[in-house]
Amino acid sequence: MSPALPEGEPVPPDGSLPSWVASGAGGTVPATRGFGVYLHVPFCSVRCGYCDFNTYTASELGGGASQASYASTALREIDLAARVLHDAGLPERPVSTVFVGGGTPTLLPAGDLVRLLGGVRDAWGLAPDAEVTTEANPDSVTPESLAELAAAGFTRVSFGMQSAVPHVLATLERTHDPRRIPDVVRWARDAGLQVSLDLIYGTPGESLDDWRASLEAALATGVDHVSAYALVVEAGTKMAAQVRRGEVALPSEDDQATKYELADELLTAAGLTWYEVSNWARTDADRCRHNLAYWRGDDWWGIGPGAHSYVAATGAAPAGASPEDARVGVRWWNVKHPRRYAALLEAGTSPAAGRELLTRTEGRLERAMLGVRLREGLDLAVLSPAGRHAVAGLVANGLLDGRAAVAGRAVLTLRGRLLADTVVRTITDE
Repeated sequence: MSPALPEGEPVPPDGSLPSWVASGAGGTVPATRGFGVYLHVPFCSVRCGYCDFNTYTASELGGGASQASYASTALREIDLAARVLHDAGLPERPVSTVFVGGGTPTLLPAGDLVRLLGGVRDAWGLAPDAEVTTEANPDSVTPESLAELAAAGFTRVSFGMQSAVPHVLATLERTHDPRRIPDVVRWARDAGLQVSLDLIYGTPGESLDDWRASLEAALATGVDHVSAYALVVEAGTKMAAQVRRGEVALPSEDDQATKYELADELLTAAGLTWYEVSNWARTDADRCRHNLAYWRGDDWWGIGPGAHSYVAATGAAPAGASPEDARVGVRWWNVKHPRRYAALLEAGTSPAAGRELLTRTEGRLERAMLGVRLREGLDLAVLSPAGRHAVAGLVANGLLDGRAAVAGRAVLTLRGRLLADTVVRTITDE
């Protein structure tokens, strides 16, 4: 069961943005801030017991929503998005990154994903070096489907490998054969696509040797990007109920820390460098630029049920606003169920369920929370005086790099990466 949407203020039926987002005729977008598009495909063949994403199997959809019609429905929102941004008076710019996530996007025919990318291209244009990624399960692609995506402009695929160990995959309720991983990586590369593998550590019953085997299997493919995430069991999921009943036991924090350290050791030895707490890449060009855009505060429009969007203000603050209360951006989110999402767009209405208007203080906190997770670190000037004062203690405790702090940046040490949430709480405690 996916989490509830946040509370927020109503969004106008036409989806229009607040006037202050582009206040004044001379609003400009900094050259360093890109514009990304996230396309959510909310379908899965089965629901994994640990997953709380906004996804649906065929039996959960109900009438009024279908995989077959989804691309046409999402194209309606792309048209609405283009109109809303134009009517807001925001400067036009091409899309720098596109990320198709889910769910399992490749449950849709490759032709539908191509249509969606075509809709983005028609609405805004793509930057010449645009990164275009789709997520995929290893059992949901063929050499032909990957070649079709690459020919249409996709540049990257992220496979949900999760583990190379059958009993771990069974606990996670993943359906693919781990022996297929080298094949799908080769097919994607033959098509000219960059490849990332996603791994999960800390599954109940996973030993350290199991985790080592998964890392070594991923590296044996020669892949240039790996994401490794600790399993988090969210309330309301099937696995949470299993834990509550004592049917499975979660690993200790020490176990997860040991597995993270092993991941960093093996990935680094193989030539992949961490650039975000859970992500490693062989070169800067192999990093996921779309995710970097989130962490650095770029603009994006999320298409699909439950998708979130964010646009920063480009103009001057409204008259009378104090510096800290001035609105610096707007975030909104769509209704969750595909049936409701489709009905609203069919009626010519925005599918947004609510929005929040971020103040300068809130924007600064978000920049700190996200930016400190990056290898490049966070400019200490972003922090409040209290946050800057806390840096010395974090350096003394071995969580932040001392030399970087002297140079004006908060950069996590390896121990700091293990305790990143603690670092974030400490530097953002107002």
